[in-house]
Amino acid sequence: MPKIKSKSDVVKILIGPMQERDLEEVLAIEKSSFQTPWTRGMFLSELKANPYSYPVLARFPGQPEIIGYACFWILFEELHLMNLAVHPDHRRRGIGEGLVRWVLNMGQEKGSRIALLEVRISNDPAQRLYEKIGFKKIAVRPGYYRDPKEDALLMILDPLSVSLSSASGKGAHRE
Repeated sequence: MPKIKSKSDVVKILIGPMQERDLEEVLAIEKSSFQTPWTRGMFLSELKANPYSYPVLARFPGQPEIIGYACFWILFEELHLMNLAVHPDHRRRGIGEGLVRWVLNMGQEKGSRIALLEVRISNDPAQRLYEKIGFKKIAVRPGYYRDPKEDALLMILDPLSVSLSSASGKGAHRE
């Protein structure tokens, strides 16, 4: 089983579909991660109303606690990473990278050829993560974020297969 390597230890994660019953834990992570967090209604829309949406969770093997999540859309040949967060107690251990690489692998399996995302212009840690995986900055979206108002960087991974040759999930496996 591949493992995520980090400075302090080796971490394995399991990734599976998000369910409505998971939303209390997801919302707690969301609120601790973002100045303007997604609402319960936004997550419910991803779970129930959007046929292009794939909300997933990460857990440690054999543990019930949610340690991270991602929401992504697959629109024909494009994958859009919409939301990603890791519980504050588990950051900087490779979990976010494992989640992103798992999402990219899933997108590639479903026929995606490119991946896109927006990230706050001030979110340097996220930008470094995405660049490490192979994303490139291609544009600025002025005033994209509200409360506080801030520009977004549009980033792309094109072609999608570029960063996946060494990924193989980075320790992330399906539940």
